[in-house]
Amino acid sequence: MAPPAQGAERQRLAVGSYPRLVRLEHGVYKGRIIAAVSGWDAGGPFAPVFESTDEGASFHQIGQIRDPEGVKGECCGTLFELPRRIGSLRAGTLLWAASYGQSAGPERRMAIKIWASRDGGRRWSFLSEAARSHNDDGVWEPEFDVDAGGTLWLHFADETEAPRYAQVLNRVGSTDGIHWGTKQLTLAIPPDRVRPGMPQVRRLPDGRYYFGYEICNYGKLYCNPYFKISPDGANFGDPGDPGTRVVAPGGDYFQHAQTVTLFPGGPNGTRILMVGQLYTNPKGDPLPTNGQVLLANDDFGAGPWHEVPAPVRVPSAFNDFCPNYSSALLPVDGGRDVLEIAADYENGLCTTYFGKGPAN
Repeated sequence: MAPPAQGAERQRLAVGSYPRLVRLEHGVYKGRIIAAVSGWDAGGPFAPVFESTDEGASFHQIGQIRDPEGVKGECCGTLFELPRRIGSLRAGTLLWAASYGQSAGPERRMAIKIWASRDGGRRWSFLSEAARSHNDDGVWEPEFDVDAGGTLWLHFADETEAPRYAQVLNRVGSTDGIHWGTKQLTLAIPPDRVRPGMPQVRRLPDGRYYFGYEICNYGKLYCNPYFKISPDGANFGDPGDPGTRVVAPGGDYFQHAQTVTLFPGGPNGTRILMVGQLYTNPKGDPLPTNGQVLLANDDFGAGPWHEVPAPVRVPSAFNDFCPNYSSALLPVDGGRDVLEIAADYENGLCTTYFGKGPAN
């Protein structure tokens, strides 16, 4: 497909990558859109936090998160608004989690650490450490959900079980956001070179949960998206079951770093929109529309997916930590439009951009 003309060109947000978006649903800041990126400046890696009060037409910085371990590397952060009280944390508390310490050298012990904001992203305080590697392998790509029973879960990609598995998906649970339980296995696919990663959890309107992820080095396809449906957000079935592969008409598919967001639309009232880094044909060759399309599904992931133009175009996207890597989507303007933040290179510097376009 040829993407139609957009209403506006992409706008620059900040130096950084791995953008995240959330619309606040609670408190005095209800309705505002919060964005954060894994960025860096002269002081080292940090997470600048931005706010939009005009449905994503513009953003201004309101806060920042600087973890002391950030000087040793920060990666792949996530934003999450608590939908209900967790311990002493009220509904509407914003959580940020990221991987820290990947640049600490051969004896590194990476950690996933959590910060909290009780004022819509303006001020942040350290909350807890959910996971730390027991060896020099990595823990990556944190993602939150609150299950049907009220437990807060943090999902992450875990390399620490090598050499049996190159990478698995694990999760840890908490009833207060401070103390975390023993990690539980969510997905582990043999043989040892297979790498599930990039967990995404979204609560569906019928009370079930969409659990999305990529699986790299599995069969003949490279880092393509899969999903499972959890009945309660706590149980995800057999860890050895790869789930259902996401594929577009004709066998085209996304490679790497998929994210999903729920939108109004379709016969069930909910449309799932997905963005991935590369858009390729069944052979894995980039298509002419690479970096310029989203995939949509109107049946909670079942059945066919179809193409939708992407608001932020990154036509030069390739397998790299920056261009179109783990982009973020959010419904705006009453669900008529989709807001996207995506990264691209600007004079050799990874930079995030935002833009809006039709959601259909």
